[in-house]
Amino acid sequence: MKKKKYLIPLLLLLLVGAVFVFFPKGNKQKLTLATERVKKGNLTTTVTATGTVEPITLVEVGTQVSGVISKIYVDFNSVVKAGQVLAELDKRMLSSELETAQATLKAKEVEYQQQQRNYNRNKELWEKQAISKADWEDVQTAYETAKLAVTSSKAAVFKSQTNLGYATIYSTIDGVVVSRAVEEGQTVAASFSTPTLFTIANDLTKMRVIANVDEADIGQVKEGQKVVFTVDAYPNDEFEGKVVQVRLEATTTSNVVTYEVVIDAPNPDLKLKPGLTANVNIYTLEENNVLLISAKAMRFSPDKDVIGQIEGIGIEQNSDISTGKKSVWIKSGNSIKQKNISVGTSDGINIQVLDGLNEGDEVVTGVTQKADPTAASESGGESSPFMPKPPGKK
Repeated sequence: MKKKKYLIPLLLLLLVGAVFVFFPKGNKQKLTLATERVKKGNLTTTVTATGTVEPITLVEVGTQVSGVISKIYVDFNSVVKAGQVLAELDKRMLSSELETAQATLKAKEVEYQQQQRNYNRNKELWEKQAISKADWEDVQTAYETAKLAVTSSKAAVFKSQTNLGYATIYSTIDGVVVSRAVEEGQTVAASFSTPTLFTIANDLTKMRVIANVDEADIGQVKEGQKVVFTVDAYPNDEFEGKVVQVRLEATTTSNVVTYEVVIDAPNPDLKLKPGLTANVNIYTLEENNVLLISAKAMRFSPDKDVIGQIEGIGIEQNSDISTGKKSVWIKSGNSIKQKNISVGTSDGINIQVLDGLNEGDEVVTGVTQKADPTAASESGGESSPFMPKPPGKK
C-alpha cells in the first residue's frame, strides 16, 4: 500500500516534466499584416501551342502526260524563275502523235473540199428540180459530216500540240526547289492523277507557322495578336510573328479537338526551314506600364478579432465605400481602411488597377503568423532526448 501511495505523485511529476520538455513556451506565435506596394508593370497572358514551319506559297509542279524523264535541269535548293525549264520528257511519241493528227487533219480538209464542191453542184440541180429530194439530203449530210470531221481533226491537233508542250516542265513561280521526286530515265504515269515532280517554295524569307491550338484556348486567340516562338534547331533564338488567320475547321485526334492558327513569321536570315517544329506562345493579353496589385489583395477581408490581436493595428471606418464595387484594404499608418477601386484585366496572379489607387500605396494581402522573438523559453533549455538536435548543438 505504501508503494501505491508514492507511485501516483511520482507519475504526475513525470507528466508535468514531459509537458515542459515537449511544449516549451518559446514557440509562441505573433500575427502580422502581409502587405505589398502598388507598382507599375506589364500584364501578359499567353496561349501555348506547337506548330510546323511552312512556306507561305508552296507549289507542286507535275506533268499531265506520261513518259520517260529525259533531262532534269535543276536539283534540290535550286533557285528558279517563273517560266524556267525544270525538266523534259521524251518527246518522240508525242511528236509522232502530233504528226498523225496533222496528217489526219489534212485528209479531212481534202475530203471537206471535195464535199463542198459536190454540195455546190447539187445545189444548182436541186434548185432546178433536176435531182430528187433524197439525193439532195444525202449530199447535205455528206457535206456537214465532212465539215464536222475537219473541226474534230483540228481539236485533235490542238490536243497533240498541248501534250507535246506538257513534255517540257516549266516553273510556275519564282522560288526555291525544296523537293525533287524524279530522276533521269524514270517513267512517270499521268493516267489517273498528276504526278508531282518538283515542289517549289515561293519566298523562304516569308514563312508561316501552322499551330494547333486546343479548343479550351481558341476563344482567346484573335487575328493581329503578337506571337513569339522557338524551334529546336535554334534553342537560344526567339522568333516573332503575328496571328493572321484562325481557321474554323476542327481536327480531332485521340478525342482532343484542336484548331489551326496561321502565324506570319518573317525569315530574313533564312534560319527557319520548312518542316521545323515551333513551340508557340500567343500573347492574348498585353498591357504595358500599368498599375498592378496581387489578386489575393482583392480576396482579403479583415476579421475584427484577428486584427485585434495584431499589435498597433486598428480598423478605420470609411464612409465613402460603395457596395457592389470592387474594393481593397490599404494600410495607412497604424490602421487599415477599405477603398473602392476600378480594375481592368487580369492574368490570374496580378490585376490591373484603373482607378482608386496610386503607385506606392500599401495594400493588405493577408495576415501571417511569425515566431515571437521576445518570448523566452521557460523550459531551462530542456528538450526531448528523442528529438534530433539543432545544428551546432550536442
